[in-house]
Amino acid sequence: MPDAAPKPSVNGAAAAPPPATNGTIPPSSAKPQFRQQPYRPPPYRNHRNHHRSRRNLCCCFCFWTIIIVLGLILLAAIAGAALYVLYRPHRPQFTISSLRISNLNLTTNAESSASHLSSLFNLTLSSFNPNSHITFSYDPFTLSTFANSVLLANGSIPAFTSGTKNQTVFRALMSGAEDLDADSVTSLRSDLRKKGGTALTIEMDTKVKVKIGRVNSKKVGIRVSCEGIKGIPPKGKSPTVASVSDADCKVDLRIKIWIFTL
Repeated sequence: MPDAAPKPSVNGAAAAPPPATNGTIPPSSAKPQFRQQPYRPPPYRNHRNHHRSRRNLCCCFCFWTIIIVLGLILLAAIAGAALYVLYRPHRPQFTISSLRISNLNLTTNAESSASHLSSLFNLTLSSFNPNSHITFSYDPFTLSTFANSVLLANGSIPAFTSGTKNQTVFRALMSGAEDLDADSVTSLRSDLRKKGGTALTIEMDTKVKVKIGRVNSKKVGIRVSCEGIKGIPPKGKSPTVASVSDADCKVDLRIKIWIFTL
């Protein structure tokens, strides 16, 4: 069978035969091939569970913190109760043993209408420490005697240390000499004329340091107020003895050492 005649080209020339491929594609005509990766969605985060886990962690931390604090408070209470039973802290006690009035005179100058007060008291005071393991160290005391809020006399007691189960007795001299205003004169004169005696109040101010075992407190101010004393002004040179049978001394002492408050 004869070969087929070649097809003429568009310009009348014979068309060139197609190049042999031998089953391969020329490099110049090969197209790059891309491998498409499969789509993988991002991992899903449950924000609600994330916040819940943080909240649970905070709650757990707060719970154990409260448990630890309560445990420490319980241990401190147990130790405090044991120490209280061991030491039994009590406030110091003060007692007015006697009060002699040597002078209590109120005079008024007729020309100037000025009133002058002169006084002299002899005080015997005792201090007692009822504690077996506590020591009190006092600074000097300042003494003041009043009648119906009118200052009559001043005095002092030297510094001292009151050991355990110790009683200390002092004798102090209190005196006064001053001019009074009209209101003080009126108030004091009515008291001095009472038949049952003038109601007197003695106040003692100082600073004290407390020692329990090896623990020392800072110095704090205290006031001892003694009421229930009645005295009659002397009419001559002989002193009168005030009634102190109903005298009661209160100690305003607020000292805190760890868990102890005196």
